[in-house]
Amino acid sequence: MARKTVKRAFKYRFYPTGAQAAELSRTFGCVRLVYNKALAARTRAWYQNRERIGYNATSAMLTGWKKTENLAFLAEVSSVPLQQALRHLQQGFSHFFAGRACYPRFKSRKKSRASAEYTSSAFRYRDGKLTLAKMSEPLAIVWSRPLPAGAAPSTVTVSRDAVGRWFVSLLCEDTVESSPAPHDAVGVDAGITSLVTLSTGEKVTNPRHERADRARLARAQRALSRKQTGSANQARARTRVARVHARIADRRKDFLHKLTTRLVRENQVVVIEDLTVRTMVRNRGLARAISDAAWSDMRSMLEYKAAWYGRELVVVDRFFPSTRLCSVPGCGHVHERLPLDVRVWTCPRCGAVHDRDVNAANNLRAAGLAVSACGAGVRPRREPSRTGLSASKQEGRGATRDGANAPDHR
Repeated sequence: MARKTVKRAFKYRFYPTGAQAAELSRTFGCVRLVYNKALAARTRAWYQNRERIGYNATSAMLTGWKKTENLAFLAEVSSVPLQQALRHLQQGFSHFFAGRACYPRFKSRKKSRASAEYTSSAFRYRDGKLTLAKMSEPLAIVWSRPLPAGAAPSTVTVSRDAVGRWFVSLLCEDTVESSPAPHDAVGVDAGITSLVTLSTGEKVTNPRHERADRARLARAQRALSRKQTGSANQARARTRVARVHARIADRRKDFLHKLTTRLVRENQVVVIEDLTVRTMVRNRGLARAISDAAWSDMRSMLEYKAAWYGRELVVVDRFFPSTRLCSVPGCGHVHERLPLDVRVWTCPRCGAVHDRDVNAANNLRAAGLAVSACGAGVRPRREPSRTGLSASKQEGRGATRDGANAPDHR
């Protein structure tokens, strides 16, 4: 049984005292202010002088801001979360220049998550008690699960959601045991009616968490729309709406964690299809259901859990016709057209009757095994008229191990 040391965040809920809540709220506001001012300064420097300024320059600006009369209150909170906000901004620009993300956006007081990150110099963790800088008492944390034995948190992130719940996340080193998988590989076809269909023939029903609470959410939103702008009643109604959203998100995340953990532990190779949800949600008829399915969250969970447990995640190219390709060995017939309402189809070449989703999962498994074995492209040749590329160039854009950011069109 192999052991692997990984960085892992342990998230807990806590209940601050009045003084702690006030201190953290001030810190959240200062973090947001520093982030926005630094972003504005970097944007202005580029558009006015074509000058790129980095973390060191913004850190010097922060020192100057603290000495001004209008921003002297920045010195009243811990300096570590403010410096971390500048580092996060630098990371955002690095992702932007590398083409991995959009241009950093300003943080909103109402829409952005209120959070602050503390490094080891700004907190003390002893005997199961966590005390943050500028505080005299430890946080009242509900330890719903133990930290790893002898764990020493490297960073602590405190956050507050829209409902008003307080959370603390401790980043620690943890040892993960990777045992041999019972199965060699599984193809996973994502869907809406069935959240996933496995190449084993199993279909996992989509819980549709948003649809289950849709009536409750609609009532809360109608009540919010009737409240006077800026009133206390509107604030309470907004919290009720946020509470419904939090209930949906928590249940969805819990279900996805259990599903992805099971898939990774039971299979050595997990094969999924490259789905670009951003493009797919443009379909107004399916946008709500696709968002509720949270395919992007499921993929991200599979990615880091596969890395933890020593498994292999293979992401097949979006143009691979997994649904229309006959999965019978030796057949290889590609059906010309298969509308979404056709759930079962018969191969005209071999006469096999296919369940649409199971057939796709089987094809994904076969494609993933081919990539895992030799890294070869797996998509059949397509007509140049469809893509504008020659057949040889199309074959070069097959399944990938790390996945491509592109939409799925079937």
